Amino acid sequence: MIESGAPPVEGAAAESEEDSEEIELEEAQAQAEAMLDAEARGTGTVDARAEVRAPAATAGYTQRSQRQRSGYDRPGYDRRGGGRRGGGGRRFRRQSAPVPLISDLLKEGQEILVQIAKEPIGKKGARITSHIALPGRFLVYMPTVNHTGVSRKIASEEERQRLKRIILSERENGHGGFIVRTAAQSASEDELRADIRFLKGLWQDIKNRAESSKPPALIYHDLNVVERVLRDQVTSDFNVIWVDTEPEYERILRFFNRFQPNMVKRVKLYTKETPLFEQFGLQEEMNKALKSKVWLKSGGYIVINQTEALVAIDINTGKYVGKTARLEDTIVKTNVDAIKEIVRQIRLRDLGGIIIIDFIDMDERRNRQRVMQALEEELRHDRAPSKTLQFNDFGLVAITRKRVKQSLERTIGAPCPYCESTGYVKSVTTVCNEIYVEMRKIAKHLEHEDVMLRVHPDVAKELKSNNGRLLNEMEELTKRTIIVKSDPAVHQQQFDIN
Repeated sequence: MIESGAPPVEGAAAESEEDSEEIELEEAQAQAEAMLDAEARGTGTVDARAEVRAPAATAGYTQRSQRQRSGYDRPGYDRRGGGRRGGGGRRFRRQSAPVPLISDLLKEGQEILVQIAKEPIGKKGARITSHIALPGRFLVYMPTVNHTGVSRKIASEEERQRLKRIILSERENGHGGFIVRTAAQSASEDELRADIRFLKGLWQDIKNRAESSKPPALIYHDLNVVERVLRDQVTSDFNVIWVDTEPEYERILRFFNRFQPNMVKRVKLYTKETPLFEQFGLQEEMNKALKSKVWLKSGGYIVINQTEALVAIDINTGKYVGKTARLEDTIVKTNVDAIKEIVRQIRLRDLGGIIIIDFIDMDERRNRQRVMQALEEELRHDRAPSKTLQFNDFGLVAITRKRVKQSLERTIGAPCPYCESTGYVKSVTTVCNEIYVEMRKIAKHLEHEDVMLRVHPDVAKELKSNNGRLLNEMEELTKRTIIVKSDPAVHQQQFDIN
C-alpha cells in the first residue's frame, strides 16, 4: 500500500499502471526487430543473430547470416523518384533482399536464449523473442542491437538530447542499445550511469548462467509485481508505503537499500486488525471493478460487457434528469461525465483490444465533437497506446487499446461453471415445458406404475404451482403417477426421469 498526494485508492492501486513496464519493454523489442529488418532492406546486409549453443564442444558460438542487396546506390540517387535527380537519368528500381528461412538460421539441436515478450492471453500462447530487452528503473537495455532511443512521452527536445548524450557516452564500442524510459526525465547523470552499469552487469550474469545451465532452463526472471511497482512507480512524491506482512516488509527494505536508500524511512509495517485493503478502500474498488454496472456521480450509469472479441460499453442517463428542459443538454452532460469514468475503468480493469462505446445519441454535430475531444483528452493520460475512431453512422465510437496481459476480470476471476460463462440459465418455465415434451416422447415406453422425476427445487415448486396443473396434465398423458423429488444437487436446467 502506497500513500501519496493522490487519493488513497488511486495512489495505492495505481490502476494497473505497472503495465507501463511491459508496454515499454515490448516497444523496445519491436524497435530491435524493426532495426534489423531495416538493416536488411536498406543498408545491404543484415546481421541476423541468435545466441545459440550446440550440444557438443561447439557450444557458445554465434550464428550469422549475411545477405547482399540488389539494386543501385550511386551518388545522386533519389529513392523517392526511383532515379537520378534532375531528370533525364536512367531509372533504377531497388529490390528487397529475400528474408531468410528460420531453418537457415537455426538447426535442430542448437540451443537458443529467448525471452518471454508477452505472456499468454486467453487462447493465445506466449510470444518469445531472441531480441533480449532488460528493463531498469530509467532504461531498457537491448544487448543484441545497436540502437539508442528516447521515450516519445519525453517531449522536451533539450531533455531528449541530454539523455541521448549520456547514454551514447556509456556505450562500449557501439555494442548494445538502450531505450530511455519515461521515468528517466529529469534523472541525474549519476542515476542513469548507475542504471547502465547495473543492466550491463545483469546481462553478463545472464550469459554466464546460460553457458553453465542445461536446457531447458530458466536463466533469469524479472522482479515480482511488488518490486516492479516500487521500481517503476514510486518517486519522492510518495509519503508512506504500507506493508502488512513482515517478510514482504523486510524484502522491500532490502530492495530500497539497494536502489533507493532515501525511501527506506518511508516504509511502514501495517499492524491494525482491519485488513489493509479494507482500511484504504481497495477491496470495495476491486469488487466494483468486477461488476458490469458502474454508477456515475450525476445519477447516470455505464454498463461494461467483456467478450472474447471486444469490450462493449453502454451509457445511460439512469436517475439523472438534467438541470434544463432541453433533452440534448442532459444527454451531452451524461456522455461527458461518463468519459472520465470509462477511461478510469478501462485502466483499472486493464481492458484491451477493441473497445466499443455506445454514447447516447446526440443530434448536434458540435456536441459530438465536444464528446470526442473530451474522450481523446482523457485517453492522453493512459500509458497504454490507443487509437480512437470518430463517431460512425450508428453513434458508436471504437477504441483500439494495446493488450498487455489478461484483464482484471480474467485475472482474479474464473468462468462460471453453472451458466457456462453465458450469464444466463434456462428459466424454470422453460425447463418445465422441456419435461412435458420429454414425458410425451417416452409415455409409451414407461414400464412402472410410478415415475420418479428428480428436479431442482425451483423447478419442483413451479411444477406444483397452480394446484399442480402441469403435473396433472403429465399424469393424464402418461397414465402414470409422477412423484416429484426436489434435489438441490440437480442443475436448474437438468432433470432425471426414472
